[in-house]
Amino acid sequence: MQHGIPCMLIRGGTSKGIYFLASDLPSDASLRERVLLAVMGSPDKRQIDGLGGAHPLTSKAAIISRSTAPDCDIDFLFAQIGIEAAKVDTTPNCGNILAGVGPFALARGLVDANVSRTVVRVRTLNTGTIADLSLEIEQGEAKAEGVARIDGVPGTSAPIAISFLDTEGSVCGALLPTGNPVDIIEGIPCTLIDNGMPVIILRASDIDRTGYESVEELNKDGELKARLERIRLAAGPLMNLGDVGNKAVPKIALVAPPLNGGTISSRSFIPHECHAAIGVFAAVSIATAAALPGTTAASVALMPHGRERIVSVEHPTGEFSISLIVDGTAEKPMVEKAGLLRTARILMDGIAFVPGSIFAGEVKEER
Repeated sequence: MQHGIPCMLIRGGTSKGIYFLASDLPSDASLRERVLLAVMGSPDKRQIDGLGGAHPLTSKAAIISRSTAPDCDIDFLFAQIGIEAAKVDTTPNCGNILAGVGPFALARGLVDANVSRTVVRVRTLNTGTIADLSLEIEQGEAKAEGVARIDGVPGTSAPIAISFLDTEGSVCGALLPTGNPVDIIEGIPCTLIDNGMPVIILRASDIDRTGYESVEELNKDGELKARLERIRLAAGPLMNLGDVGNKAVPKIALVAPPLNGGTISSRSFIPHECHAAIGVFAAVSIATAAALPGTTAASVALMPHGRERIVSVEHPTGEFSISLIVDGTAEKPMVEKAGLLRTARILMDGIAFVPGSIFAGEVKEER
């Protein structure tokens, strides 16, 4: 017999994931991983036997519960689910999937909906990061339609304002894990940074690329991808991440001077495919690096001045605006707070079915 598990399919930002109540999934971590793989249809490059979309941006899951922390409303565990590999990575955050946590929590009755606007405080269990999600409420549910637009998503939706309270060093333990604005890795100057997401930032020109190539062109560039992976593997231990061969972090970003009136241009790898846009925390980390003197990002950015700065990170399908609060001195600036705008929409509410054999410890053969 198949086993049914209640869930929602939600677009969060420029990603799409399956959202579960933690109580609807097995408490045993190993069994939970097998269930998530079966729900997505992994391992299989098409994910034909599951709900996954055969792309890293659509092979994600959120596990939600009321928070056990007294100052938070919701606990959120993010899972990046392998496509061709039977692996579930709960190391990184995902700010796009985070955007869907508020609508899910409201729909499942985890937070009060008898208001016109609410702020949901979310603790990301992966890293301990805390974020405030400001949502518009309509008839007890998160409003879906509105005038907010984000590049990488067609049309407009209701805005979800996200403020991150403590992202610095959330995975690596420090904003600059090595203490240096630049490290030489495989002969290339790199900035290793973690402001919500461990990211390796290098100038595209240092590896003989423009930084303005299309996603398709970069994904077909085998020589480039092999070189970036060597850099990533070498950077892992330097970022306190150990062996990252089977991890989704650190991500890699190529940066260049802005092309369309923004602050900096980016091409983000997640980590082996070029992102059609850019992830939330990757954008926050790049924007932060652009504000720090001596980094690879700062060397190509047209950075605005002042305590409050809007940093526009250009990407292949548009731009991503990050609001930074910068304190300290010109020589030693400190990013106090990062905020941004996302949207989300519930696409489906129902039951996902997995083979009963999963619960007996049996695993499907790779297809």
